[in-house]
Amino acid sequence: NSSFILYSLSMGNTFGTLFRITSFGESHGKAIGVVVDGVPPGLAVTEDDINAELRRRRPGQSKLVTQRMESDACEILSGVEQGVTLGTPIGVLVRNEDARPDAYSEMRDLYRPSHADFTYDAKYGVQASSGGGRASARETIARVIGGVIAMKALREIAPVEVVAYVRSVHDISAEIDSGTVTREDVEANPVRCPDPETAARMIEKIEEARRSGDSVGGVIECVARGVPAGWGDPVFDKIEATLAQAILSLPAVKGFEVGSGFAGTRITGSEHNDPFILKDGRVGTTTNFSGGIQGGITNGEAIILRAAFKPTATINKEQDTLTREGKAVKLKARGRHDPCVLPRAVPIVEAMVALVLADHALRHRGQCG
Repeated sequence: NSSFILYSLSMGNTFGTLFRITSFGESHGKAIGVVVDGVPPGLAVTEDDINAELRRRRPGQSKLVTQRMESDACEILSGVEQGVTLGTPIGVLVRNEDARPDAYSEMRDLYRPSHADFTYDAKYGVQASSGGGRASARETIARVIGGVIAMKALREIAPVEVVAYVRSVHDISAEIDSGTVTREDVEANPVRCPDPETAARMIEKIEEARRSGDSVGGVIECVARGVPAGWGDPVFDKIEATLAQAILSLPAVKGFEVGSGFAGTRITGSEHNDPFILKDGRVGTTTNFSGGIQGGITNGEAIILRAAFKPTATINKEQDTLTREGKAVKLKARGRHDPCVLPRAVPIVEAMVALVLADHALRHRGQCG
């Protein structure tokens, strides 16, 4: 019926309004893919451009992450000709080369603690039997691909730069200057924390968790510089609301904040307000507790946000759980997993921010010229 058709068109696999991505595929299926729609024509996009970012996300890149060995090389199927976008939907595929569905055979009838097994079963009455299916972080390949193309579109409109980095791991935190941090600083070590001394302590914490069969979480901070004033929409489509949806849609993310975030509750209004001044002939602010957004619309200052990632749910410690029939059993998960997802999540956070900004930039241009 018509209500089912309407619902089926918005079942959560598509993100964006004018600049949209639709992802498909499972962790241990044949491939992961994405359709990117709303891309302006004439942008230079190549498989090499995309592969460079996929290498930052791929497994097996260091001993801190899962040792699943995937090249994660993409194939552009449509929408690009001779390295230039056509304005038509761009289809991109990444084939799974090291899928091991048999490694999950003994867990097919169990509900793994804090995984999507039970909730997917409750919703659909069936679940992907290996690797978490659509709930797996492998799905984020699609987001990284979309983010590469989004950045290409963004830079045709404004000199936007998006840089994310690991701010904390477990109980270890770094003090980072979001105004000066660079991609080179972030990529200088495998944990992707631009503070070398703190990064060394983070690496030891992650290795300690890996050796004990456990996992740890942490916080990724992201700064978007060069965003003009005026992007975003009032009320329900405030740009921080869209960013929150984007970031909270990532696997393992349990918290989101922008600007001062929760810390802003511990100071007064007179301390928190950002005074306006003229900066090189434009309106600016002396502080940035607002995180670059006021009234849901960008104010021209850097957008600063943070995402809290929980510890990886798959661990090599024995846990209590239930079978699908309700029988109490013990589970000690096998397989390959990240003892901490944060190092590989840095490019994924950047991608989601780029997707939001590209969408709002196109919406602003369409409405306001």
